[in-house]
Amino acid sequence: MKFLYVFISATFLVILSSCSKSGNSLDTKSILEFPVTTVIRKDTVLFHEYVVDIHAIKNVEIRARVQGYLDYIYVDEGQSVKAGQLLFKINDEEYVAEVAKSKASVNSAIAEEQAMQLEAERVSILVEKNVVSQTELRLAKAKVDMAKAKVEEAKSHLSLANIRYAHTNIRAPFDGVVDRLPFKIGSLINEGHLLTTLFDSKFVYAYFRVSEKEYLEYIKSHPDDRRSNTVDLIQADGNKHQQVGRIETLEGEFDTSTGTIAFRAKFPNPQLILKHGSSGKVRLSNNIENALMIPQKATFEIQDKTYVFLLDADNKLKVKGFVPRARLSHFYIVESGLQEGDRLIYEGIKDARDGMLIKPSNLSSDRLLIKSVSKK
Repeated sequence: MKFLYVFISATFLVILSSCSKSGNSLDTKSILEFPVTTVIRKDTVLFHEYVVDIHAIKNVEIRARVQGYLDYIYVDEGQSVKAGQLLFKINDEEYVAEVAKSKASVNSAIAEEQAMQLEAERVSILVEKNVVSQTELRLAKAKVDMAKAKVEEAKSHLSLANIRYAHTNIRAPFDGVVDRLPFKIGSLINEGHLLTTLFDSKFVYAYFRVSEKEYLEYIKSHPDDRRSNTVDLIQADGNKHQQVGRIETLEGEFDTSTGTIAFRAKFPNPQLILKHGSSGKVRLSNNIENALMIPQKATFEIQDKTYVFLLDADNKLKVKGFVPRARLSHFYIVESGLQEGDRLIYEGIKDARDGMLIKPSNLSSDRLLIKSVSKK
C-alpha cells in the first residue's frame, strides 16, 4: 500500500512538471517576431519640385510704326525666319511722295543758302570800298546763317521722311518663329498696331518661386556658388526635358504677400520643343549632410502626427512621436524626436501594441536604403 502511494505521488509530480514545461513553451511561442531596423545618419540629396512659367529669351512684339494699308504679308504663322527677313509691307505711296517733297525742300534750302552766301560776298566787297557800312555786312552774314539753318532743318525733314518710308517694310529683328497674324492683306493698320510676335526659343527661361525655408536650405547646400546648381525640367506630360538647366539668378527680395522669392533657370532648347508660355515643373536638389533617416514603412499617423514603435533594451515596444523634416521616395528625414541608433519596427505595425514584448529580427537600414533607391 505504501509502495502504491509513493508511485502515485511520483507520477503526479512528473505530470505536473510536464505541464509546467509545456506552459513555458507556449509562453515562448506566443512572443511575436518583428523585423527591426535602426535610425541611421547619412548624407543625402533632397529634391523639391516647383511649378514654372517658361519664357523665350527673345520675345518681341512686332508693331507698325506708320499708318497705312497692309499690302503684303510675306510669312505665315509658325514659320521660322531669319534676322532682317521681310515680314510685312505697308502701302508706301504717301511716304514716297513725302520723301520727294523733303528732297525738294533740301534743294531749295541749299539754293537759298548759296544765294545768301553770294550776297554776303558782294556786301563784303562794298564794305572794302567804303560804299556800305559794316552793319550791312553783318546783316548779310546773319542771313547766310539763317539759310544754313534752313538747310539743316530741311535735311532733318528728309531724314524723318526716309525713316517713315523705311518703316513701311517691316523686317525680323532676329532669328525666330512667327506667332499669330491678326491682320490680313488690305487691312488698315494704325501706328502701334500689333502685327505679330516673334519668338527665339533656342534657350528658354524658367521662372519659379521658392519659400523662405527652402531658399535657406538651398543657400546652405550651395555656399560657394548659389547659381551653379543644375535643375531638371519636368514637362506637362510628365516627361523630363532632355537638356539640363542651370540656376542663373535670384530676386533681391521676398514677396511679403506670399513669403517666396523668385528663381530663374536657363534651359537649352535646340529642338524647339519648349514654347513661350508653356508650363511644367523644375526639380531642385539640396544636399543635406548627416541627415537622420527612417523608412516610411516603419511609421504611422494619428491626427496629423507621425509615430513609430521603438524597442527598449528588453525588447518592449514604446510608441514614440517624431517630427519629419522632409519625405524622400521611401524614407523620412527626421527633424526631431528620434536619435541615431534607435531601434524601431520596420513592418507589421498593425499587430504591434504599446508595451508589447517582441522578438526582433534585425534588418540593415543601409540595405533598405539601397533597396528603396533601386526601386525608385
